[in-house]
Amino acid sequence: MTTAFTAAALLTPLERLSDAVMLVEDGKIRALGPRSQISIPAKTRVVDYGKDVIAPGYLDLHIHGAAAHDVMSGTSLGLAAMEQFLASHGVTSYLPTTVSAPMETTLRTLENLAGAIEEAPSPGRARPLGIHLEGPFLSHARRGVHPPQDLVPPSLEAFERLWQAARGHIRLMTIAPELPGAIELIAAATKRGVTCAVGHSDASAEATCAAIAAGARHATHTFNAMRPLDHREPGILGIVLSDERLSADIIADGVHVAPSVVELFLSAKGAQRAVLITDATSATGMGDGRFRLGTFEVEVTGMRCMREGKLAGSVLTLDRAVCNVMSFAGLELEGAVRLATVNAARAVGVAAGELKPGADADFVVLTPAGEVVETICRGQAW
Repeated sequence: MTTAFTAAALLTPLERLSDAVMLVEDGKIRALGPRSQISIPAKTRVVDYGKDVIAPGYLDLHIHGAAAHDVMSGTSLGLAAMEQFLASHGVTSYLPTTVSAPMETTLRTLENLAGAIEEAPSPGRARPLGIHLEGPFLSHARRGVHPPQDLVPPSLEAFERLWQAARGHIRLMTIAPELPGAIELIAAATKRGVTCAVGHSDASAEATCAAIAAGARHATHTFNAMRPLDHREPGILGIVLSDERLSADIIADGVHVAPSVVELFLSAKGAQRAVLITDATSATGMGDGRFRLGTFEVEVTGMRCMREGKLAGSVLTLDRAVCNVMSFAGLELEGAVRLATVNAARAVGVAAGELKPGADADFVVLTPAGEVVETICRGQAW
């Protein structure tokens, strides 16, 4: 059955179409454009969103959990609850993200996540497109809350164990480039199609440039767990902000990074290379209290998720991040949406984040102010 979705505007998001219509059949986009150019077949079901805006469904590259469920548990029921929660906030796809843990625990988690990725997508839920391996190849100096005993020196042997457990579904890997063996691992992982992201790092500018030369193309939660900028030795942060070969993501909750610095980041990386993430934990959507993050607990008060005096992930949702950058940096809706859709998809090389004929009908309906009205996953409402 064909359904025609109409709205005051549609963001592809590379283009804004006014008075738009999008034809969807069997979960795929068949056509889209201004109503004056798209013929709606007879007996087509029409869903009119009035003054609202249709945009691509959001893609979260960095999420540890939500709705009281932690990715490291890897249970099908937990992931299903998390995926329903994500869809309610405009997210139609995501990369479940690990946190450093004992190797055997991580291997079991990767096996479970690989199974979830290989299953047929469930109607009305966000779907995992690959795995983000955050740890164990991180700097002790910039580990954040990753347990120090679970960090592992970069090596092809260690990566091969993780790769085999994930059955090739590792899509993004955060790595500290200054660690011995990191450059060789970045080169090898890049050849397998993994996007290597510099992060949790105390790297110098020279070490960061070496990582880029080896194939690194992204940066993880810019400013956080990262050597601060110095005007004589810019370090990793100076390269992340200035090198056009790197895309970079940021946690725009107003807690991890001040609003004015979010604005600086967006100015530095530009409209094409900036990406919004959440770094959300199982506490997201649950209010204050104590919640799991991998093998340890975090405590949440308001928007702060803490462990032993350090920020430990977030309780941010991606729809709120989009609204925040509109407020922090004065972006228009289409510019903010791009940061959570096509930019994210291009950073990790997945087919998502853009509305065009032949693409999956994964989209979100927004008010002109960016609030979520409805989310459609593969043609079905969440």
